[in-house]
Amino acid sequence: MDDLQLNVRLLRSRVPNLTVAAKGAGLRPATVSNLCTGKIPVGRAEVRTIVTLATLAKCSLDELIIRGEKKDMIQTNIKTLDLFAPIVKGGTVGLIARPKMGQLVVLIELFHRLKKEGLRTILLSPENHHPEIEDLVDLSDITARSIDEAIRALSDLSRENDVLFVADRSHVVSGDLYDLEAALPEHSKDRITTFLLDLTGGAMDEELPYGPLDTVWHFDPDLSARHLYPAVNPVLSTSSLLEGGLLDPQHVTLKLEAQKLLRRYRELRSIVQVRGIDGIPSSDQSVYARGERLEAYLTQPFYVAEDFTGIKGESVSFDETARDVRKILDGSADSLPVKSLAFTGQLSI
Repeated sequence: MDDLQLNVRLLRSRVPNLTVAAKGAGLRPATVSNLCTGKIPVGRAEVRTIVTLATLAKCSLDELIIRGEKKDMIQTNIKTLDLFAPIVKGGTVGLIARPKMGQLVVLIELFHRLKKEGLRTILLSPENHHPEIEDLVDLSDITARSIDEAIRALSDLSRENDVLFVADRSHVVSGDLYDLEAALPEHSKDRITTFLLDLTGGAMDEELPYGPLDTVWHFDPDLSARHLYPAVNPVLSTSSLLEGGLLDPQHVTLKLEAQKLLRRYRELRSIVQVRGIDGIPSSDQSVYARGERLEAYLTQPFYVAEDFTGIKGESVSFDETARDVRKILDGSADSLPVKSLAFTGQLSI
């Protein structure tokens, strides 16, 4: 039962506005989202929920529920992404952020890094004029001005290349993106990794702003306000690779331990801000200190921001990240000043 999954691709193509449809059918959008990412195993879902989704998609239960397919991770060498919410190759990533929280910088950095690995890049121009995406346009191999143009470009490039494709939420709301996905040839679907962003910030106000997703990156207002970038929330962000048990169990265990520490650290931080460090029990002070170090370690200098920050960009493989996070969790980094962990690559111990 553990390898059963929802056919997310089928849901995306059959139920364009899943948020409205789910609410109208009496389902909680958050429950549907968690089923799609694997956070709630299909085997533990209520039968009514599964039957309702099959009815909405106008398909049989055998079509809706599939055996876990082999999925590959696109390693970015960005610590917080690879550990907490890795990219599913051929899947769909949803970025949930307000403007100026760093989502565009993350995408620009991904384009910069992954183009060096041989991936091609396509951007579907958003509706209306958005000057803030000019750097993303510059790094795109192709900027499509219409859905038809995007379909042609994706079909052609994906014959021999893995492709990163970026579209704005306006194309999801209009239904154009679902028409695009339905029109792509079969050879394209496992080679195109889609990133959905929201240039207006409205996605943060909805439970399921993009429909079913393989990976969700929630950007954190608090991290952004404190200039701790990338400001991706390590507790709320998720990926079906981890929730569905499709990666090394040690990766899953490490992620859960790190999230547990960060949750508790965030609780303690709100108290420390008011009462000071002596305002929390001595038994919690080491937890707070390690959480503070882990939060600092998860920041990372980007190559595309070198001219602005004056800090050289860093790449850290997942194996290196896993070793460093384990050291922080186990207390091996307790003697390191917090500032020495911020905006660096690997630990020096």
